[in-house]
Amino acid sequence: MPKSKKDSAQLFYLEDKVALFIDGSNLYAAAKSLDFDIDYRKLLAWGASCGRLVRAFYYTALIEDADYSPIRPLVDWLDYNGYTMVTKPTKEFVDSQGRRKIKGNMDIELAIDVMEMADNVDHIILFSGDGDFRRLIEAVQRKGVRVTVVSTIQSNPPMVADELRRQADYFLDLETLRVDIERDGGGHREVAPPVDDGDHPANHTH
Repeated sequence: MPKSKKDSAQLFYLEDKVALFIDGSNLYAAAKSLDFDIDYRKLLAWGASCGRLVRAFYYTALIEDADYSPIRPLVDWLDYNGYTMVTKPTKEFVDSQGRRKIKGNMDIELAIDVMEMADNVDHIILFSGDGDFRRLIEAVQRKGVRVTVVSTIQSNPPMVADELRRQADYFLDLETLRVDIERDGGGHREVAPPVDDGDHPANHTH
């Protein structure tokens, strides 16, 4: 199976300005489905090898009123080690069955940042399989920006929405990056994000 729609040798150009956009909960779910932990220092180095890395954004919601947030150490580490953190408090609600749910969708924040950065980069690498981003990708492509989507089709069901994969200029399966970004005992281990909207990441389509 090819790594992308096109020859992987044509994926990246070293003179290109590149930005990474990481949907934290979505990437965590994809890596978990492949049974490996991500070393975020290695991930940043991989991004820098793809061109002139302008910025690496990481998006996650945080439970602000908890005595201890399990994801806080990761957020702090990323913040001090080259990532631009975008966070917001989660919202708690009760669903129609009376079950307590926690919601913290970061789609709008990510979309706004992508549109703002599109005029300053040549290539955007989106770590998400969320089909809601298809229209966003189409919009930045019209600005002349190439877009690579990183997710996985190796899981069952696949973690990437088919329409997102089709819209992207390139698709990289997270499994093919394992050798470059897997945590090998060092690095900072990610824990499960506190947010679960109850939907499969690839099914966020309308």
